[in-house]
Amino acid sequence: MRFLVLASCTALALAALTPGTAAPPAAAAGRGCLAGGNGYLRARIRGAMNLDVNWQNSDLACDGGPRPDGSGLRVAFAGPKHADGRRLRLVFGLEHAREGLGGRAVPTNLTVIFEGEEKLFSTRGEDHCTVDELRQERIGALGGPVRTWRVIARGFCTEPASNLTSDARILVSSFDFAGTAVFADPDADPTPLKQ
Repeated sequence: MRFLVLASCTALALAALTPGTAAPPAAAAGRGCLAGGNGYLRARIRGAMNLDVNWQNSDLACDGGPRPDGSGLRVAFAGPKHADGRRLRLVFGLEHAREGLGGRAVPTNLTVIFEGEEKLFSTRGEDHCTVDELRQERIGALGGPVRTWRVIARGFCTEPASNLTSDARILVSSFDFAGTAVFADPDADPTPLKQ
């Protein structure tokens, strides 16, 4: 039963990353996170798992865009896939963030998924993590129905993320990243153009 609950939660979390697409566009293209080579994710994780993540562009796949309910921005990162299928994925939900706009003290929800290990941790709310500084830089041509941005953020969590099926917890005491977010007009194909 525990595995079914976790599998269902993992499937929901992954499906919510990019509605309508099976894999992040950068991952599908096989070129890493950002075509310009300037994507990254660094995070310090302590608690039930102790990790210092330092992924560079070619080590990871990234994806992002508006949250499904329109309440902000979602940016996701997946690290290198191990031979046994294990992979670490972090999903940041930035409350009230809008296309192209920067910000400070942005309330952030964080989900950490240990794929292949039956572990999923979530802060379950935007009041446990904060993005100190958020910037967005336009990638590609201006205008058009589909727009891609490089999202740069630095932040921290003050409260741990909880496991959904046990009392295990982790604290992501610091993180900084540069990933991507794609925005499309309602009638546009959200698949970004090759850059």
